Amino acid sequence: MSENLQKYMRVGIVHFMAYPETLTGEGPIVETIRRIAEDEFFSAVEVTTINDPKAREAVARILEKNRLTVGYGAQPILLTRKLNVNSFEPPERVKAVQAVKEAADEAYTLGAGALALLSGPDPRDRRDEAMQLLIQSLTEICSYVRSKGNLRVLLETFDQKVDKCRLIGPTSDAVKVATEVRKVDPTFGLMLDLSHLPLQGETSKEALEVAKDYLAHVHIGNCVTKAGHPAYGDQHPRFGLEESENDVPQVAEFLRELFRIGYLGEGKRPIVGFEVKPLPGESSEMVIAGSKRTLLEAWSQL
Repeated sequence: MSENLQKYMRVGIVHFMAYPETLTGEGPIVETIRRIAEDEFFSAVEVTTINDPKAREAVARILEKNRLTVGYGAQPILLTRKLNVNSFEPPERVKAVQAVKEAADEAYTLGAGALALLSGPDPRDRRDEAMQLLIQSLTEICSYVRSKGNLRVLLETFDQKVDKCRLIGPTSDAVKVATEVRKVDPTFGLMLDLSHLPLQGETSKEALEVAKDYLAHVHIGNCVTKAGHPAYGDQHPRFGLEESENDVPQVAEFLRELFRIGYLGEGKRPIVGFEVKPLPGESSEMVIAGSKRTLLEAWSQL
């Protein structure tokens, strides 16, 4: 396509994945957020918890002054603390929901417009029961968020069998959950990630068609499904890595499907966010630059 892609989307990036040393809320957060803010290619950024209140205030100022749309990812909080929003043990489920509520409070201080989370582990033989508990937790979270402001809650789909082994899981199950949660919060939505689809055993066309009425955010990234590979699983390596799943053709196909279902369209400008992570020996800056080139090349093929 010859038109500028910025006419059709706001390109974003998951900060805590591009700079994984910041994943737990420590490290050079202010410095690396500033690097993203200085790059006019990006119109959006996704952040997670920032432990130092002064650093949090500095980040909030940078994001506000540089007109960046902000999303907040609670996924690292739930994963690193091993919290489960669909736990069969009520105290554990309460603990997980409380952590997400606290994340929502922090998201507001950073000017975020959306809060994303993931489901807990897949219990396999008790999935129906776990889905009901997940709906219960999401409903409680949405009610809390709506009482505080206009933060939109998003559920991201992950693999069920390979790496993260989450309850949600298949896109069809995500839609079942979203249908119920929307009875309480009509703004609730789903997040799909191109890098997760091969791990979920789904194509872009299949997943996006199923999710189209609930889709609120997308990521583009890469994965490896070959066991024994150093980047095997949900590691978000650079596009085009040897024996990986996604490169220019797959990104182009994903974008075509986003146009087909109406997520992308002239005048809409939703966020399309990179979720990429440097492997050992790679720099964040080079992986980010390569990702931008991949998106531009894919766009040129539409």
